[in-house]
Amino acid sequence: MPTAIITGSSEGLGKAVVLKLLTAGWHVHGFSRQPSEIAHPHFVDHRVDVTQVSSVQNAVAVATANNQGIDLLINNAGAASMNALLLTPSKVAENLMQVNYLGAFHCIQAVGKQMVRQRRGLIINITTVAVPLALEGEAAYVASKAALDALTQVAGKELSSQGVTVVGLGFGPVPTKLTQAVDGNKLQHLNERIGRPNGTSLQEAADFILEAIQQANPVPGSIRYLAQIQSR
Repeated sequence: MPTAIITGSSEGLGKAVVLKLLTAGWHVHGFSRQPSEIAHPHFVDHRVDVTQVSSVQNAVAVATANNQGIDLLINNAGAASMNALLLTPSKVAENLMQVNYLGAFHCIQAVGKQMVRQRRGLIINITTVAVPLALEGEAAYVASKAALDALTQVAGKELSSQGVTVVGLGFGPVPTKLTQAVDGNKLQHLNERIGRPNGTSLQEAADFILEAIQQANPVPGSIRYLAQIQSR
């Protein structure tokens, strides 16, 4: 039975992906700060703050106890904020970088070492169309996700020779807590801009991730979008 670690697993897209993986016969470790409502014999719920390296390392140690391998890591945990550049508090920018970039960095380091020992593994970093579009009003958020994209590309190069594939998957607005406070007209305009006038549901986003997991020979360091945006 293949084993996965999903961050941000207690709600939204992370929860949707966990449920799909469990249905597909995976054993799943969920990393999140809040408890999950998922009750399944092959789901293990961990309290993890991905911004704290010791929290990540301890949870990965538990997940890999008894020589348990990890086949898949999905760095889904994220934070968002819409602020004009000149009015963005530095604490907001710092938090976005800690969650969106350093959180994934910590998980890639901890899980990546296990995958290198195994000589196999897939790491998927969840990103956003806001980076290639350079969306106004989201400078700090875009910068944190751009850092994640750069990490994806470099990690893809560094780890591919050791059997570990790192890729990114990007989305437009998906109905989660991150988008609830955004004006509906702005969301509609963005969806039309990326060729998805009807938006993207949680199930559509989760299916896109499942398709990527099943893809044969993905390009290491590549970033694909569920949108009409050129992949990188």
